[in-house]
Amino acid sequence: MAFEPSPSQDFCVADTTSPVLVNGRACMDPKFVQPAHFSFSGLHVAGNTSNRQCGSNTGIEHLGISLARIDYAECGVLPPHMHPRATEILTVLEGTLEVGFVTSNPENRFISKVLQKGDVFIFPIGLVHYQRNVGYGSAVSISGLSSQNPGVITVTNVVFGSNPPLPADMLAKAFQVDKNVVDNLQVIF
Repeated sequence: MAFEPSPSQDFCVADTTSPVLVNGRACMDPKFVQPAHFSFSGLHVAGNTSNRQCGSNTGIEHLGISLARIDYAECGVLPPHMHPRATEILTVLEGTLEVGFVTSNPENRFISKVLQKGDVFIFPIGLVHYQRNVGYGSAVSISGLSSQNPGVITVTNVVFGSNPPLPADMLAKAFQVDKNVVDNLQVIF
């Protein structure tokens, strides 16, 4: 089982100038840590919603936890994705979101719910999940993740946008579609 180990010191603020990598980054000397390393003042700023991933603005990524703001345009979708190293808890701040996830094989059970302002939903670690705005106007949510580096794997990007590409004939067989459909999707992603 993968997990984040207990810290061996009070905190580890990433030293982005160090060439040494320990769990992603070396720690800054604690003598140089400032209050700004423990705060973020941008979650009130809306993210860009003109892309495929809605708009997201990551706030804090330290001490085994992270936080992100996600903005959804009207009819916006955060497509099926997973976090291999974190459970996610989502709180709707504005609007109406449909959220859902699929359990693992062999059940592949789809669990979904429509959330209103103030509602909270949890996505279990490593499961494919999505969010979409089903209300009128824009929507905003805040997500907390149980890892300082939760990772994100967007299903369509992985399947159709890998580099080098996965074999189109294999994907056509796996999805039971014509190879031309796969070729067209690989161009998009």
